[in-house]
Amino acid sequence: MNHRPTRPSSRSLRRPAALLATATALTLALAACSGGSSGAGTASSDGGAPVDGGALSFAIQNDPISLNPSGTGSGNDTLYVTRQLVDSLLYQDPKDGSLKPWLASRWTASEDAKTFTFTIRDGVTFSDGTALTAKSVKDTFDDIVKNGAKALNAVPAFVGLDTITAEGDTVTVRFKEPNAAFPQATSQVGLGILAASTLATPFDDRADGSKIVGSGPFVLDHYTKNVETVLKKRDGYTWAPSSFDNTSGAHLASVTFKVVPEAGVRTGTLTSGQSDVIGGVQPNDVSQLEGAGLPLVYRANPGLVFGLTFNEGSPFGKDPELRKAVALAVNPTELRDTALNDKFAVATSPLGATTPGYADVSKDIVTDPDQAKQVLDADGWKAGADGIRTKDGKQLTFTIEWISNFAPNQTALELIQQQLKAVGIAVKLETGAVPEFLAKLQQGDYDAAWGNSSRADGDILRTSFSTAATNYYRIDDPTLEKLLQEQLAAGDAAKRNDLLAQIQERLVTQHHEVPVHELTSIIGTQKDVHGVTLGADSRLDLLVDTWKAK
Repeated sequence: MNHRPTRPSSRSLRRPAALLATATALTLALAACSGGSSGAGTASSDGGAPVDGGALSFAIQNDPISLNPSGTGSGNDTLYVTRQLVDSLLYQDPKDGSLKPWLASRWTASEDAKTFTFTIRDGVTFSDGTALTAKSVKDTFDDIVKNGAKALNAVPAFVGLDTITAEGDTVTVRFKEPNAAFPQATSQVGLGILAASTLATPFDDRADGSKIVGSGPFVLDHYTKNVETVLKKRDGYTWAPSSFDNTSGAHLASVTFKVVPEAGVRTGTLTSGQSDVIGGVQPNDVSQLEGAGLPLVYRANPGLVFGLTFNEGSPFGKDPELRKAVALAVNPTELRDTALNDKFAVATSPLGATTPGYADVSKDIVTDPDQAKQVLDADGWKAGADGIRTKDGKQLTFTIEWISNFAPNQTALELIQQQLKAVGIAVKLETGAVPEFLAKLQQGDYDAAWGNSSRADGDILRTSFSTAATNYYRIDDPTLEKLLQEQLAAGDAAKRNDLLAQIQERLVTQHHEVPVHELTSIIGTQKDVHGVTLGADSRLDLLVDTWKAK
C-alpha cells in the first residue's frame, strides 16, 4: 500500500499481531509497484507455431533485492523473477480464481478448515537433480516457520499452525484454528518449494540466489545487484500446471531481467527495440505504446483497491460523521478519469473485481457533496471565512499518509484534496519512505492512509482490518470483527463468499474504507513476443509458454 533463528512458540503462532502487522505492511507498501496484447492477461498468440530458443530481455523497475522466495524483496519485480525458479503446491487459475494441482497432484481440506492434506506429484526433480518428496514440502514449510519474521512473504500463511507432517507421498498441515485461506496461500511464490541444499543454507545467505534450488522452468545464471538477473532454461521441466500449453520445458533459452528504474526510460527501451518486454507501464505511457502498435498485457489486480482507510484511533477517524462526509465528498469517477485511463476501473467494492469472494457494493459507494455538507452541518462544523469549517475554535483538517510508488498517486490525492476542500475539509498530504510510513501506521500517528494491497483471496480483508491482525486502523466494530473471523473458519465456499460480501458492505456503509479505483498491472511487449501472461495475482506468471518469433 501506499500504505508488507528461532522457531516461534505456539503462543506466538496463535497471537501473531506484530508479525502480521509487519508482513502485511510490507505487502501494502510494495503492492503498487506494478504498473498487467491482445487483451487482458496474455500477449498475442497468433504468431504461428512457437519457436524454441532465443533470449528475452525484460526491463523491470526495481532490483529484486532478494531471490529467496520467502524472504523480503522489492515487491512485484522480485516475484516476476522468483516465480520462474520455484513451483508451488497448487496453481490459481487467473481465468476463474480456482485452485488446481501443480506439485500436489490432489489435495483435501477438512470441513472445519483446520486440516489440509496434499498428495505430492511423482517424477518432479529440483534443478540439482534431487527428487521432490513430501519431506521437501514439510522441510520448506518448517523453514518458513522457523525463520519467522525473516520469511515475511510466507509466514503469515501459517498463523495458528499446529503441526506439519510428512508420510509417504502426502503432507498434512494442521491448524489450531480454522484457516480456510491456506490452500490459496500455497499457490503463492512465497510458499514455493525448495531443495534440501537450499534449506541447509542459512536464511540470510540466500538473497543473491546462488543457493536457491527450486523445481521451476528456469535456473539462475547470475545476479548483479541493481543491474540484471539472468535466468537460463532448465531441461526436463514437464510439470507445468495444466492451464499452460507447453509440457516439455520453456521455449526460451534465457531471460534477462534488467533494472530500469524510470518508467519513461523503460518505455523508451521498448519503443527503440532495446527491450522485448517491460513491466510497470504507467498510465501516461499507455497511449504511446498503443500508438506504436506494441501489444499490452494487462489485468486488474485482486485484493484491496486504492482508497482511503481511516485511523479510527485518531480524533478525526473515530468520528463516524466525519468519515461519512469524506466518503460522500470523494468522487472516484473523476479521480479515475483525471489521474488514470479506462484500463483502470472505478472501485465497486473494497475488493477488486478479480478477487475471489468479491461482491459488488457500488450501490453503497455514493458521491454527494451537498449531502456531505449537511452531514458536517449536523456534526457541528460551521463554514469559516476561508471556506474551511471550524468547531470549538478548531479547523476541520486531517492528514493523509501515502507512498509515491505509483505515479498517479499524487494526482489522485491532490484531486481528493480539492474535492474535500469544496465541502470545507482541509487535507494535508504527507509522503515519505516505506520505513517512515510503516512507523506511522504502527504507532497510529496518522488520520488516514492511501493505498492498495494485492492478494487473490478475500482473506486480505481480515489481515488488513481485523483488530487481531495488523490493527493499523484501530477499528472498534465488533460486528465487522466477527464477520472477519467467521469467513476464515468457513470451510464451505458459498458460505465464505456470503460472509465476505457482508464484510465488503459493512466496510463501505460504516465508512471504514473509501474505495476509489482498482489497480491494473500493465506489461508492454514487442510484436514478436508471444505467450506473456499475468497470473491470478496479476503478477508475471510462468514463462513456459513464452516465445520469440525469429
